[in-house]
Amino acid sequence: MTTRWTAVRVLRDRTAGRCLTAVVVSGFGTSALWLASGVWIKDLTGSDGLAALCMLAMWAPTLAGPLLGTLADRHRRRPLLVALSLFMAVLLLTLCAVDGPEELWLLYAVLFVYGAAGTVHDAAESALVAGAVDRSLLGDFNGLRMTANEGMKLLAPLAGAGLYTAYGGPGVAVLDAASFLAAALVYLSLRVREERPAPAREGGRSATAEGVRHLWGDAGLRPLVLAGGVTMLCAGVSGALTYAVVEDLGHSPAYAGVLYAVQGAGSVTVGLLSGPALRRLGARRFAAYGISLLAAAVALRAVPYDPAAWACSAAVGVGLPAALIAVLTGVQQRTPGPLLGRVTATAGTLVHTPNVIGLAAGAVLVELLGHRAQLVALGVVLGVTAAVLLGQSPASADRTAARSASDASPA
Repeated sequence: MTTRWTAVRVLRDRTAGRCLTAVVVSGFGTSALWLASGVWIKDLTGSDGLAALCMLAMWAPTLAGPLLGTLADRHRRRPLLVALSLFMAVLLLTLCAVDGPEELWLLYAVLFVYGAAGTVHDAAESALVAGAVDRSLLGDFNGLRMTANEGMKLLAPLAGAGLYTAYGGPGVAVLDAASFLAAALVYLSLRVREERPAPAREGGRSATAEGVRHLWGDAGLRPLVLAGGVTMLCAGVSGALTYAVVEDLGHSPAYAGVLYAVQGAGSVTVGLLSGPALRRLGARRFAAYGISLLAAAVALRAVPYDPAAWACSAAVGVGLPAALIAVLTGVQQRTPGPLLGRVTATAGTLVHTPNVIGLAAGAVLVELLGHRAQLVALGVVLGVTAAVLLGQSPASADRTAARSASDASPA
């Protein structure tokens, strides 16, 4: 009953409800394009390597998260979100000109800009929500956002595949452009009061470093973000072992889709429960318990037994998002508004970059070592990470956070 009530409160909140609507609308188009872009490049070139590079093109700009996040602090967030959404809607329409391998450069360029704009977009949206939504509802909002994103990952790829089959890559690009246009209209309908950002006291690298200093100097955020990075590193290695796990179960590679669907169902569930859990436990303990559950699930994936594989997939779907939701909510609650874009983007870089490194490392290690030993080792690393996070003193972290926030806020 409590979960339902708080979820309804978020949806009834004008700003939170409309921001979630924008997330669902634009997320649908984004998820469809993620699938279609790789298939599109594969059809144009016949190369698996070039198809895989489309993911790299979209992900690479997140490495510049601290710098890109600064843009979200230099402008009012609502107009920035509207402008970014309209810009992406127009940019995606240029993909209608891609008709052969000779236009491949245009597809990669659009995907790269897509990733950069997405990094700025996420930072600006996080800052807008943190300033406009009741602080007690931030955990609920982030949980529902996770639920919406996971729901789109289950539905949008199917729609994208169908649209690609019927109309090719340009059809999916038009769908994504329409989703950004709809998101822009939603952001335009928001009624939020934003002060014009104060002129930057520092420019260039110094302004970017200000957000990094706040994140690293907060004794509550620093261990939370570091634990998130370690968790995503281990999740990346574990994800690269999925097909070895499926083979050990005696199934064809297509069975991985079943496990991913079960994992998605777990993510949807934790998104609905995260708000009440965060209020009861706090971000640090909520993340630690999620990582503990993930540790057990990853280690038990080494057991070649179908019911165990299903249970582990569901547990991974619960434990991994719990850590991510805790990090984002902690950043929003412990960061001054003028720094929130930079700090959000910096935290995103530190948390998500290790996931890609883990995927690459896992792809190499799976050929050299047995997957069972790797899964058990990853479970141990995750268990230690959760224990270290639980061992942090919340009282000292809260004192440091209060001091850091006042020091970082402009006069």
